[in-house]
Amino acid sequence: MNDMIAIYAIVALLGVPLGIYIARALSTQPSRIDTLFRVIETPIYRLAGVNSQSVMTWQVYALAILKLHVGLILLAWLVFMCQGLLPLNPDGIPGMKWDTALHTAVSFATNTNQQHYSGQAQLSHLSQTFAIVTLQFLTPATGLAVLVAIARTLLVARPAGALKGVGNYYHDLTRTVVRVMLPLAAVVALLLTSQGVPSSYQAAHQVEMLDSQVEEVQSIPLGPVASMVAIKQLGTNGGGWYGPNSSVPLENPTPLANVIETASLTIIPFALLIAIALISGRRRLMMGIGAVMLTFSLISTSVVVSSERMPNAALSELSQPGANLEGKELRFGTDLSALWGSWTTQTSNGSVNAMHDSFNPMGGMMVLMDMFVNVTFGGVGVGLIGFFLYLMLAAFVGSLMVGRAPELFGKPLETREMRWISLAILAQPLVILGLSALTVAMPSAAGTSNPGFHGLSQVLYEFTSAFANNGSGFEGLGDDTPWWNLACVIALMVGRFLPMLVPLAVAGWLAAKRTAPAGRGTLPMDSPAFMGLTAGVIVIVNLLGFLPALVLGPIAEAVTQGF
Repeated sequence: MNDMIAIYAIVALLGVPLGIYIARALSTQPSRIDTLFRVIETPIYRLAGVNSQSVMTWQVYALAILKLHVGLILLAWLVFMCQGLLPLNPDGIPGMKWDTALHTAVSFATNTNQQHYSGQAQLSHLSQTFAIVTLQFLTPATGLAVLVAIARTLLVARPAGALKGVGNYYHDLTRTVVRVMLPLAAVVALLLTSQGVPSSYQAAHQVEMLDSQVEEVQSIPLGPVASMVAIKQLGTNGGGWYGPNSSVPLENPTPLANVIETASLTIIPFALLIAIALISGRRRLMMGIGAVMLTFSLISTSVVVSSERMPNAALSELSQPGANLEGKELRFGTDLSALWGSWTTQTSNGSVNAMHDSFNPMGGMMVLMDMFVNVTFGGVGVGLIGFFLYLMLAAFVGSLMVGRAPELFGKPLETREMRWISLAILAQPLVILGLSALTVAMPSAAGTSNPGFHGLSQVLYEFTSAFANNGSGFEGLGDDTPWWNLACVIALMVGRFLPMLVPLAVAGWLAAKRTAPAGRGTLPMDSPAFMGLTAGVIVIVNLLGFLPALVLGPIAEAVTQGF
């Protein structure tokens, strides 16, 4: 328990100064650090052939995002399929199947990092560093860029029509990568290297075994692992160099490394609360949002930790004493494994230091709920963007409750805005439950390792993880098949771009409208009552959408086996 409290405290203590730095780094106001970073940024703009000073409308901004990501997906897809012919492949790894390569490219281009392959066995050093790590920097930077664009368009008070656009995507993206992601990743990579995480382009080491009766030589894959793990954690990416992710000692070798990687899960999402408060000037609003997020986080973490402290539910008939240690590293124990499992699903990261498939039913259900909600801190940038979606819905409901025309920050919420907000929120249950229903209707395609209630949970978890851009999985699933790869591609694309671009569009529409003066009946959006309403909307929407599926999956499993 003390370990968990200490990690929460570390995130809070480091997150505040980091948030202040991010606000200054991404602000449109001149600052001292501009001179330092302009030396790097200006050649990038020239090389890319873009005008970083032009102001984009939300349509042009969104189109720029989509064009860049389509290009990145195609390039990564080709690299994965052709890696056997390309350099930096000392272990002679052949190219991927087309469907696995497509899923991998889309997965990493959507900040999901869902892996239907085993990294060290199926990707070359070139694929890992040139394709994977590049996407792991650009995708969280895109989420943060869109968040800043929404903040300055929607949250900063201006007269109607005073803002000609939402910003410049290439300018926002470059600043985020150069000023935020790269420096932070460099620091964390050095810390992890000091703890023994490999950082090399050497081929796999061949090591003689002490017990040669089983196997004489073991192959230990190496690579520039530390740099990948750093951005994997900081960028809410989650995809690891090795198949078992951060449960492998080569990715997570020491207790200090585990603390660094656990804190890295939430430090940027937490810092963004501070940064957006400073950029927008709406400090009370961001404090309220932070309070809701922290409440959800503490509830989730408490449930998962309590569940994993109980005996393994699958062995309930044997009266197994002690905590549930199945699928966990004994060096971390149940508490730190449960904390990581809770935080990695709260933040859409998806990395693991224990196997979620082995969690007790209530622990498994809670990490599922984290991904349904997907705004408990959430991914870099997109967590707050998703919260703004629920904030818009709560403003609509709250305005009607007090007898006023629906409005958001004094701007009227009309049919067009609410139609798209509703679509972005309802897309999640429609896609997840629809694809899950199709899969369980075709047992040969499902590939589950459990025929009962847990089998349904495995299917539900996979599509939820894809849509929530999380990437973790109940790993008893045989998911490297054309059906799973292509079905997950649909969930990945819809789950990434619809919830991210709809709030951007709404911000652009509202910026062009006149602001109504505040009156006695105006709904105060920074009040505790409104934050409570928003939390209630989040819970009710997700319970209405997913409660039947939860009853048939983890809840039924808990009732029949134990919690």
